[in-house]
Amino acid sequence: MCRWLAYSGTPLLLEKILYEPKHSLIDQSLHSRLGVETTNGDGFGIGWYAPDTGVDTPAIMRDVGPAWNNRNLREISQHVVSPLLFAHIRASTGTAVQQTNCHPFRRGRWMWMHNGAISGFHQMRRQLSMAVDPTLYLDIEGTTDSETMFFLALTYGLEDDPPGAVARMVGTVERIGHEHGVAAPMQMTVAVTDGSTVWAFRYASEGTARTLFYSTRVESLRALHPDAAFLQEVSDDTRLVVSEPLGDLPGAWNEVPNDSYGLVRGSTGELHPFAPQPL
Repeated sequence: MCRWLAYSGTPLLLEKILYEPKHSLIDQSLHSRLGVETTNGDGFGIGWYAPDTGVDTPAIMRDVGPAWNNRNLREISQHVVSPLLFAHIRASTGTAVQQTNCHPFRRGRWMWMHNGAISGFHQMRRQLSMAVDPTLYLDIEGTTDSETMFFLALTYGLEDDPPGAVARMVGTVERIGHEHGVAAPMQMTVAVTDGSTVWAFRYASEGTARTLFYSTRVESLRALHPDAAFLQEVSDDTRLVVSEPLGDLPGAWNEVPNDSYGLVRGSTGELHPFAPQPL
């Protein structure tokens, strides 16, 4: 399926996040260890915020080629600094390989990315699309289940209550899926942000959801690994949420439990249970 990461913390060159780790997201585009597919080469995207510019909407770069040999991505990553980054490498689950189907998706100051799939999406696509608020529907550019999920969450109040909106979105997908005879419609890890807070969700209608990890607090890692130079470069509130760990540093990564979501806002990091909310 896909791999993604969300970074929040000390402003860093994107290169340090995307390329320098031992098992970076760029490495995962060719050599994923925990994904359904080893190779994720059906496009990529990055989205980042630049608060010093006074612009509160994120910049987005997306392309249909693989991330591992994209010269523009490498060039940008060596010159752009950001305190909040979303990055995604895609393995299509059936929809077209085109730029508008690459994550992250954006509307206003909000960004969204997804790993997983709506099982039976093509059967229920029209019904799910009809559930999107008509004032939002015209902003849908692509054909993926992931973007439909985003716009359903926006319809159900994402801007005011992200956990509740995502729960109502999943409840709608499951209800419509069951109407079409799909036993387990939803498989997802999702990240969404408004530019200051990151929410990350892990859920599957049945069985185990796709992998998701969050980084240990920096102050704890410094105590475990006082000689790790890069830990001196970042503040205590720096956190990563990733589809799979970026390296093998002992104690650095913690698995997000199934049926849960996490919240990262500055120095605050929380885990909460997650369950769909039928409408």
